[in-house]
Amino acid sequence: MSETGPGCCTTAAPFQARHAATVWNYLNRIQPVLLEWSDRYDHLREVTRDDVLTHLETVQGSQRQTTIIALRSLFGRAKKNGTIFKNPTSRIRVGQREEGVIQSLEPEHINGSIAAVTHPADRLILALAAVHATRPAAIRRLRLDDLDIGNRRLSIDGRTRPLDELTLQGIWEWLEFRRFRWPDTANPHLLINEHTALGTGLIGKSSVAGPALHRQTATLERLRMDRQLEEALAHGPDPLHLAEVFGLTEKTAIRYANSARALLERDLESDPVALSVTTDSIGRSVSTPLRDLRSKI
Repeated sequence: MSETGPGCCTTAAPFQARHAATVWNYLNRIQPVLLEWSDRYDHLREVTRDDVLTHLETVQGSQRQTTIIALRSLFGRAKKNGTIFKNPTSRIRVGQREEGVIQSLEPEHINGSIAAVTHPADRLILALAAVHATRPAAIRRLRLDDLDIGNRRLSIDGRTRPLDELTLQGIWEWLEFRRFRWPDTANPHLLINEHTALGTGLIGKSSVAGPALHRQTATLERLRMDRQLEEALAHGPDPLHLAEVFGLTEKTAIRYANSARALLERDLESDPVALSVTTDSIGRSVSTPLRDLRSKI
């Protein structure tokens, strides 16, 4: 996408120039989301308000504040220059946290992402995000001793979860690849690359950013959100349950519960008979391999 250089981050009306250090601070803050959007879009004008709000759900506190300020500055400048026609950050205040209804991914979007990943590491990362709602930082921290393959268990940030078929298959494929490629590595972490195999450190953030999901609607972040929403749909909109399963904060768990409740009520209003007959699928008649596996956890 264009308009991502240092000159883009200036304030709106009258657009006074920012100090260079401030500009680079802004760019460093929003670089991950710009890279994510560039996988799906060719231009900044394609970014929507929902895209901005979805990303803001992933950051909190001062990070959220800096992110919205940086994005607002970027899009404000782009609109002034005529690069975009509509500013997706308009009316999003720094302290505002909009509680829109989180929407489920369409089956074809999930299937598209599953088909897009071919490298063993990417397949495992997708499974961890889509089935276990694991955040990128937690994926990077996973260690070999977090695996208990014999008992089909996996410990993620201190929470023990059962291993489903998709994740287990991904682990086996990755471990085989890992042993073949770096047989003598002493790195204790599950995921390594050509750089970290020589030491004991973590892989970089970009390694779990989902580059294989180029231009896919179902990004790693969207898959992670979809997993948490599906849990709320399948087990009832109970924020305590969501917090226990995924380690969510109270506010985040409540938002997913409220979104699930809104979707259930909408489906009930549109087709109460179908919903009562297909309670297990929560009104969704089309399944995907990923959702079938999730239901077994």
